[in-house]
Amino acid sequence: MTRLSTVEETRAYGRRLAQVLRPGDLVLLTGPLGAGKTALTQGIGAGLKVTGDVTSPTFVIARVHRPDTAHGGGIPLVHVDAYRLGAVSDPRAEVDDLDLDASLDDSVTVVEWGEGMVEQLADAHLQVRIDRRPDDSRVVELVPCGGDWAGRIGALTPAARR
Repeated sequence: MTRLSTVEETRAYGRRLAQVLRPGDLVLLTGPLGAGKTALTQGIGAGLKVTGDVTSPTFVIARVHRPDTAHGGGIPLVHVDAYRLGAVSDPRAEVDDLDLDASLDDSVTVVEWGEGMVEQLADAHLQVRIDRRPDDSRVVELVPCGGDWAGRIGALTPAARR
């Protein structure tokens, strides 16, 4: 677990996480409202060097951020907010309607509020649990779910604690 004291530290952690991400990766972000899921995704976007501002896709549900090839970006970021999908009778059908699997192989897909709805999109995924503390700091836990995630985040952990 890693403790992050500020929003900027959360974004910086996302930039470090982006260093171990590659096309086809599925990352699920869990945590309460205001925990820092979008701030972490902003850092991931900065680390992947995508174009445009990374903002919460709550109302559009999904945004695609193209790589900024002029500045070394090479992987698109698909940012999904499944919060509103939890209120529908069949959220998995709603996820299927988004056709996320069509871009999954070529992109890094980050899903906020997707636990229990999107895991079937990939054989393996990374769950990022963010907990907001009373002092407004955050505690982040990376949970590998299959594949080679354990090794990849193991390489990240020492840098994250510096």
